[in-house]
Amino acid sequence: MDIEALKDSTMAFVETHRAWTPLIAGVLAFCESIAVLSIFVPATVILVAIGALVGGAGLEFWPVVAGAAVGAALGDWVSYEFGHWLGPGAKEKWPLNRYPEMTAKAEGFIQRWGIAAVALGRFFGPARALVPLLAGVLGMSRLPFQLANVASAAVWAFVLLAPGAGLLTWFDK
Repeated sequence: MDIEALKDSTMAFVETHRAWTPLIAGVLAFCESIAVLSIFVPATVILVAIGALVGGAGLEFWPVVAGAAVGAALGDWVSYEFGHWLGPGAKEKWPLNRYPEMTAKAEGFIQRWGIAAVALGRFFGPARALVPLLAGVLGMSRLPFQLANVASAAVWAFVLLAPGAGLLTWFDK
């Protein structure tokens, strides 16, 4: 199945099963936030399209944002815990050993910015799933990680969904 077919089938499902939209947004955001899984699931494109569907189909905006935020926070939490479990040896294992330059950049980013790297990393493509994993590998404290994780997940979900929802609502008036 190609990416376009996956996007089309997901959007058709969302249109048919509108009540499931918050859960679907949460699952997509979760997939987008898991270190390796994010490579295979075009969740960002689908979430932007869901935002447009929310505005165009009159779906409730805030439950969808909440679903996406919870999914993103859970995905980062799983990546963090997996990195914490693997420890520093994770950099020598797949997939991190295949991308040593990107891993080194993400590690430097975390070391320079600390907990702010968790919040900022969510907004930058490949870093979105890599930063939480490396935060765990580097032994970042759980509580500060989770505070940045949950707060940035809420902002990220809003920023991703609001433009489509707002523009289509505005055009419908």
